[in-house]
Amino acid sequence: MNLLRALATVSGMTLLSRILGFVRDFVQARAFGAGIEMDAFVVAFRLPNLLRRMFAEGAFSQAFVPILAEYKNKRGDEETQRLINHVASALGLAVLIVSILGALAAPAIIYATAPGFSADARKFELTVELTRITFPYIFFMALVALAGGVLNTWSRFAIPAFTPVLLNLSFIFMALFAAPYFDPPILVLGWAVFIGGLAQVLLQLRPLAQIGMLPRFSLDFSDPGVRRILKLMGPAMLGVSVSQISLLINTVFASFLPSGSVSWLYYADRLMEFPAGMLGVALGTILLPSLSKMHADEQPAEFSALLDWGLRLTLMLTLPASLGLALLAVPLISTLFHHGAFGANDVLQTRTALIAYSIGLTGLILVKVLAPAFYSRQDVRTPVRIGIFSLVITQLMNLVFIGPFQHAGLALSIGLASCVNAGLLYHGLRKRGVYQPLPGWGRFAGKLVIALLVLGACVHFATGSDSLWLSASGVERVIRLCALVLGGIGVYFAVLFALGFRVRDFRRRGA
Repeated sequence: MNLLRALATVSGMTLLSRILGFVRDFVQARAFGAGIEMDAFVVAFRLPNLLRRMFAEGAFSQAFVPILAEYKNKRGDEETQRLINHVASALGLAVLIVSILGALAAPAIIYATAPGFSADARKFELTVELTRITFPYIFFMALVALAGGVLNTWSRFAIPAFTPVLLNLSFIFMALFAAPYFDPPILVLGWAVFIGGLAQVLLQLRPLAQIGMLPRFSLDFSDPGVRRILKLMGPAMLGVSVSQISLLINTVFASFLPSGSVSWLYYADRLMEFPAGMLGVALGTILLPSLSKMHADEQPAEFSALLDWGLRLTLMLTLPASLGLALLAVPLISTLFHHGAFGANDVLQTRTALIAYSIGLTGLILVKVLAPAFYSRQDVRTPVRIGIFSLVITQLMNLVFIGPFQHAGLALSIGLASCVNAGLLYHGLRKRGVYQPLPGWGRFAGKLVIALLVLGACVHFATGSDSLWLSASGVERVIRLCALVLGGIGVYFAVLFALGFRVRDFRRRGA
């Protein structure tokens, strides 16, 4: 398996999803702006989204895939199918119960996660109603994560990477065509979450059947494989979900800030997740199965070399993305969101949050690359300890930054804590001898710095003033932004090419 080609496949599908995600955000911003109703939806969807990442994309995937890879490589199809049946049944039952309890306890959940909303009865009641509609999303996405883990282990990366597109299509269609049939119209976004989650489950069924691994209900908590996954999954929930827990706690802080603060953070987070998904999630997705197999086959040198490849690729692609988000904050936000109810002040307030997020983007993506190195070795304790420490650091920084920087201080805390998290994970791998950097890192870093300096200078002088972007027409913004982004990409990679970088140098075979 060519890992660079697999990365291109996953990133390409993720790019499609993110582009549709921006269309979704454009539609939402135009229809609902950044006021009370949008604040209510953001808070209502945040906890189901957090639990989805903890149960599904986070802890479950990191615990499930290494053991599934072990079964596939060493125990044959029959035992692997039995494991999948038992895990799917246990996971589905557990998350179904959580979904039902969450819907029933919605008022208490909102009191806990957004206590500031209780001062506005309408805002609070609307958030509770939206929470009840969106909570089943956890159940759907847990099943999607299981299916994605199976397909990725069989090197079928395209369908799991394409799946999020369906959620964005659901949002776009429902917001454009169904909103007039709901009172208040914001409820349409809650039902878009429900429909999008169900559609993602249905998409996975045929690919699973094609590889002969479609799960069947068979509940058996005594299965040794299930017990091993549960043992890994419990503590891993915190270890891989620190940034999401931080976002949830940030909502508590933001609920006491002026109206719109939650929405400004949401729109900035959506922009930050574009490179995080294309690079961090994509790299973590393709690395975990190969690292797990290399560990199972006792190939430490290959394990270290693959991790080195992942780190170099991460820095080469993430650092310019971080710089671009900071320098193009107003062009990006004004082009995507400055329409209808989303005013100029919303653009400027979202800008400060996006710049703060961009400072920690590289750390956030490095965590997604470094953490699988621990989980592939079935080591959950180290990331958990580091995750707890990073979570504490985040909240301490919140207390320091929220006063002078308001909502942007909350974004800055998450970014800086992600850098601390990544640094400690890296130190842990080096200390254990799991990762040994290959030669050439000094020259590699020096060339990156040169390319970043040239990129920064070109984009800075070509961007123009904020007022120009705020007053320009929508078409003019799109044309200028496309020119800036494509020109920046061209300049950056042209400099790297001139310094000796070649695509063939980053080709890599997986396990």
